[in-house]
Amino acid sequence: MKAVQMFAVKDLRINEVEKPCPAPDEVLLKIYAVGVCGSDIPRINKKGPHVLPIIPGHEFAGQVVGLGEAVTGWSIGDKATVAPLIPCKQCVCCKGGLYSLCEDYKYYGSRNDGAFAEYLAVKSENMIKLDEKIPYDWGATVDPAANAIHAFIRGNITEKDSLTVFGMGGIGLFAIQYGKAIGIKTIIAVDINDQKLEAAKDCGADYIVNSRREDAVGRIRELTANEGTSAVVEMSGSPIAQAQAVLAASKMGRIVYLGISNSELTYPKEAVDRILRGQLSVIGSWNSFSSPFPGREWLEAASFMAQGKLNPDKIITHRLGLEEVPEVFRKIDQEPFYFNKIIFYPHGK
Repeated sequence: MKAVQMFAVKDLRINEVEKPCPAPDEVLLKIYAVGVCGSDIPRINKKGPHVLPIIPGHEFAGQVVGLGEAVTGWSIGDKATVAPLIPCKQCVCCKGGLYSLCEDYKYYGSRNDGAFAEYLAVKSENMIKLDEKIPYDWGATVDPAANAIHAFIRGNITEKDSLTVFGMGGIGLFAIQYGKAIGIKTIIAVDINDQKLEAAKDCGADYIVNSRREDAVGRIRELTANEGTSAVVEMSGSPIAQAQAVLAASKMGRIVYLGISNSELTYPKEAVDRILRGQLSVIGSWNSFSSPFPGREWLEAASFMAQGKLNPDKIITHRLGLEEVPEVFRKIDQEPFYFNKIIFYPHGK
């Protein structure tokens, strides 16, 4: 089969490799769509994965074409997306159902071969059945949608909240859509890119703020009678936005950090004062898995797509063939261009 293999940082090659054979507890999936996650970019272009060589890709969907002998509940022809985490089931966190915090996990696309390929054998318990009306490329975006929903769960964000979302990547745009779907009345989107902000408006943001051109905190307070919003989700990983998120929260507000910065974060004294005097809660959100595995996040993301409450077409900006993977990552590294969710089709569109 055709696959994209990574041999070193920035070294992606399209090769013919052996088609996988499913283990007793696995299903063979014919990959019809696979997305680029924000974490794929530094993994491929800067830091490298945990093992080499490897086939990257962990946001994907496909059709069941083979069944391991111990697999039940699945049939040839079923449509599925796959949660990429393979938890150890033995650590304290796994035994408590906190699978996102597993201490000895495997992961499709970074620790195990992933889905930049025509076929992949996956654990049947990691699979989520997709409604027939969900396109495969929508199925490949259940992962980032589940990450957005996990942040809402961590912050106990409900329809009673007002919401600010910093960072209009795929997860941020799904956060806008999900917030609107559950009935939040006031949603503010913040980014430095006008095209991403226009996408946010299309996804349901009531207000958009370009923090490159205006004082984001001042504008958010202006839009909320100087109160701020009761929930703030920070998706960008920018230390500047992480500090602004605190200052944008109302008293007793919750700030959920999901974006990864790989940088130090030093709060200005005003933010520290706001945390104390406003009795704010600063909350971390990591990954998208809960009990029963893979979790409510995955089921709800797939269900909301089937109901039309989440629309990945508003987020997907590029639809390409698998053979274009190496060049796309080269362009991302050397010739920056506007994109949001990039989808590759190993068997054609």
